[in-house]
Amino acid sequence: MRIKDRKIVILNQAINYLTIGLANEFAEKFENVALITGGIHVQGEELNKNIKITYIHKWKENHGIGKAINYVKALLFMWYLLMTKYRKHEVFFVSVPPMGYLLNIILPHRFSMLIWDVYPDVFKITGMKTSHPVYKIWGYLNKKSFKKAFRLFTIGDIVSDLLASYVSKEKIISTPIWSIFQENSKIEKRNNPFLKEHNLGDKFIVQYSGNIGLTHNVEVLVDIAKEMTQYPSILFQIIGRGPRKSKLEERVKAERIPNCQFLPFQSDEMFPYSLSAADVGVVILDELTSKGSVPSKSYNLMSYGIPSLYIASLDSELKNYADKYKHAKCFSKNDLSNVKNYILELSENKQLYKQLSVNSEAASKYFKRDNASKFIHHYLNERK
Repeated sequence: MRIKDRKIVILNQAINYLTIGLANEFAEKFENVALITGGIHVQGEELNKNIKITYIHKWKENHGIGKAINYVKALLFMWYLLMTKYRKHEVFFVSVPPMGYLLNIILPHRFSMLIWDVYPDVFKITGMKTSHPVYKIWGYLNKKSFKKAFRLFTIGDIVSDLLASYVSKEKIISTPIWSIFQENSKIEKRNNPFLKEHNLGDKFIVQYSGNIGLTHNVEVLVDIAKEMTQYPSILFQIIGRGPRKSKLEERVKAERIPNCQFLPFQSDEMFPYSLSAADVGVVILDELTSKGSVPSKSYNLMSYGIPSLYIASLDSELKNYADKYKHAKCFSKNDLSNVKNYILELSENKQLYKQLSVNSEAASKYFKRDNASKFIHHYLNERK
């Protein structure tokens, strides 16, 4: 029997497969589930048709002041809707706008949140000091918000440790998320249209696919490519968009780095093929922020059994994954010599490559869609 005497609304300005999975699981337990969002990006799993949707303005890939204004507008719309249409609902916040969960300080609702990028800690990438007024105020508000939360979720032990600087660790529920892909459907190179389109069938591809923003430090991959131009069979492929992309492209052209290729984000239909093209998947986070973040691409690479190269701080969740599952190695951005050796070894040692590939697929079993139900069981304080 579904719960009839409780209503829940999920807030996320930009909904993807993770929020869809959570919403669908809530709909299995609650008769009345709603979403407040600016847009829904379906990747595989469809949203339950019984879930009610209220649209606000879309999240856009702006930068600087434009992004801040977009976030504030979303925050105000969410506040208004919670005080009117959804005043009797429980609230579950996910992701965007990043300050959205702070609404629980001023709202009377039973309010929960899922945190996987920890603010204000992310601002360290901009050079912001902990003594900065914005950092201090946001940190203070975190303490009030997290203490008041009904349920406070995060996605891993290291991120949980970071949140513990704002709230008692006993309050934090650490539950892993999941990949877009639920099985290894990696396409063999000889049948891969992405490789055929770009004439890359004979290349060993070291691939970064994702945003090229302030926290991603993608220029490190260009540095590595420049150090490895004497290995023409190894291609460094950067797929995505972001504020740093044009400058990196200009640098590659100016410095004549022939083994570094830039491509735009691929369509949802092409994405499984572009992901399958990777021999090594690269996940990069600035060391100032990587402790409090795990990109979802990490789980997609595991699902396809692709060995990973993590460039992040050595006290990050990514380093924890690499040590625990033996499917990847994690390096500091200053350790380019060992990064180079790792890539070379994977390109030349087939036995090692196969072992890491097997380990990667084995690791993916801990990050399956079933994890969505764990959030709801914890939310309802049920034992599973």
